[in-house]
Amino acid sequence: MKKTLISSLLLSVLAAVPANAAQSFSFSSIDGGTIAMDSFLGKPVLVVNTASLCGFTPQYDDLQALQDRYGEQGLVVLAVPSDDFSQELASASEVKEFCAVNFDLTLPMTEITHVVGEKAHPFYQWLAKTHGFKPGWNFNKVLIGPDGDLVETWGSSVKPTAQAIVGKIEPLLR
Repeated sequence: MKKTLISSLLLSVLAAVPANAAQSFSFSSIDGGTIAMDSFLGKPVLVVNTASLCGFTPQYDDLQALQDRYGEQGLVVLAVPSDDFSQELASASEVKEFCAVNFDLTLPMTEITHVVGEKAHPFYQWLAKTHGFKPGWNFNKVLIGPDGDLVETWGSSVKPTAQAIVGKIEPLLR
């Protein structure tokens, strides 16, 4: 009963969120504190659900390359580690160390976060409800425009630096 009530309340809250309201969400940061999406208003944001032990993990290099190349022009690349596909390390501190040592990541990263199912973070529930998008695996990419609306999504096999993604990011930069 309690679980059903909580799910119903969350769905009613999500129903009140406008389609272009990605900036109304926040995540817990792997560094402590909060990553408020509204702090990115006016900037394109590439949100990627990640995992340290996945065959697609080398894409961290491309994510950092995007941040390095376009960050000064406004792009934010946000990594969202998730163990929903059973390929993430056991703790946020292990994820942070793994990414620092192996990829020298400087882009913002959330705590380990659910991206699918009933426990999915409200951002991912919003994507599913409003736009019909649910990550099918690790390293799915979601591009949010400067206005907070969904621009496009890509699956794991599309590299972050692929023209399909870069071609959507570049027109959104300042």
